[in-house]
Amino acid sequence: MKIYVTQPIPSAGLEVLRRAYPNFQINPEERVLSRAELLAKIKGGDAILSLLTDKIDAEVLDTAGPQLKVVANMAVGYDNIDLAAATSRGVMATNTPGVLTDATADHAWALLFAAARRIPESEKFLRAGKFKSWGPLLFLGGDVTGRTLGIIGAGRIGHAVAMKSRGFNMRVLYADELPNAKLEQEIGARKVRVEELLREADFVSVHVPLLPSTKHLINALSLRLMKKTAYLINTSRGPVVDEAALAEALKNGVIAGAALDVFENEPLVHPELLKLDNVVLTPHTASATIETRSKMATMAAENLIAGLAGQRPPNLVNGEVWGKHQTKS
Repeated sequence: MKIYVTQPIPSAGLEVLRRAYPNFQINPEERVLSRAELLAKIKGGDAILSLLTDKIDAEVLDTAGPQLKVVANMAVGYDNIDLAAATSRGVMATNTPGVLTDATADHAWALLFAAARRIPESEKFLRAGKFKSWGPLLFLGGDVTGRTLGIIGAGRIGHAVAMKSRGFNMRVLYADELPNAKLEQEIGARKVRVEELLREADFVSVHVPLLPSTKHLINALSLRLMKKTAYLINTSRGPVVDEAALAEALKNGVIAGAALDVFENEPLVHPELLKLDNVVLTPHTASATIETRSKMATMAAENLIAGLAGQRPPNLVNGEVWGKHQTKS
């Protein structure tokens, strides 16, 4: 079997893979392969362990060849994989859901507090030797306790973020296509339209998948619906937020601040955002804990191994392809 891992992943996942397939190949460098490099490395492959930074499209699938059985994505999202192309070629695509829920939710809260209490800005000020004495107007931020939290997308991660608000006695609004009865029963959350949520929330935390309908969900119009004292937090996917519109809103005081872990054109960040002090920026590290990334790597390896063994992978995304494999066997 020819198996290719597109970047180094935590050792826990590599050990699982090594026990089943000791001769797998791996990109030894912590960088995204160029298109040409990726195509050369996966040619003739039976399985690919990919990351969200790898674009797995028809060209990649065809270059690998008809023997390709599984693409195991080490991410909960899989918008980097052309599912229609994979399904039509009988290739199983998998992801790693669930294990990064709490880590990502924790990071959303870290971003929320960092933005509201101006943590990066004030630390930079102190490290530059500018702190001379306590002052009544020094780095005034926004309260969190007792405020209104708005959750756009009440799936696993959005649900976890909302539940963590209990310690801060917050009112919770959520916008989702489906009702979340558990949120409503346990913390009194209320399902509302996105427009109402934007108008009422002091903190808007975004947790939707990237779909044609969610691209630029947060745009100039939606930002103008928010309170001038409100903060936007995004740990979902970068293109959900129109970065140019956000930069303008932050510069002009349309909202108080923002915090982003994901970006429209990663690894690039809109240059205007980089100039602003009222936005907190982290390099897509919401799931970056040792424990979580190790679980993700292990899950991706287990999905890959199951697919190659002729078993249904535990986290098969394109389930309709499984019937084709059963027919072949």
